[in-house]
Amino acid sequence: MMQYEQKFINDGARLIAGIDEAGRGPLAGPVVVAGVIMPMDTLIEGVDDSKKLSAKKRDMLYDKIMATATDVQIAVVENEVIDRVNILNATKQGMIQCIEGFKKVDVVLIDAVKLNVDVPTLSIIHGDALSYSIAAASIVAKVTRDRLMLNFDKLYPQYHFAKHKGYGTREHIELLKTFGPCPIHRKTFIGHFVQV
Repeated sequence: MMQYEQKFINDGARLIAGIDEAGRGPLAGPVVVAGVIMPMDTLIEGVDDSKKLSAKKRDMLYDKIMATATDVQIAVVENEVIDRVNILNATKQGMIQCIEGFKKVDVVLIDAVKLNVDVPTLSIIHGDALSYSIAAASIVAKVTRDRLMLNFDKLYPQYHFAKHKGYGTREHIELLKTFGPCPIHRKTFIGHFVQV
């Protein structure tokens, strides 16, 4: 998980950020982007692609990452923005926000997305499974988004957001057809399921 980081460390980089998002695919809720700069001399065991980890393991690693990281930036891009600019551009907007939020960064490793920014970047396909820094960011993004969806579940209990986190499960689609969209549904995503 350190091959990409090691290459930049060998070239003199010290502050290496990983960036990843959670929530590009759901029918409801924001996309959450996290940027994390981890100290390269203190590796947290178990950090991996957030999709491979249980919720309990993610929560535990999230606490360790937040306590250990040199810098953490989180961008929450709401569903209205996603509908206005599309999900890829909304994701890029969140990533740029995270990069601009860093006090100092030498290089940014990004999961799959290419960005045009003033800082050296490297886009890595499946980066959350190949880079320690991106994996740490994927955990922070996923836990942050899941917690937001738990809050939305309290506001809109009829949709069961705590269960499916806004993803297009069969149950969610049936509830959407029954109740229609709520304020956090992505209109451009749900159009072929219900009238918006």
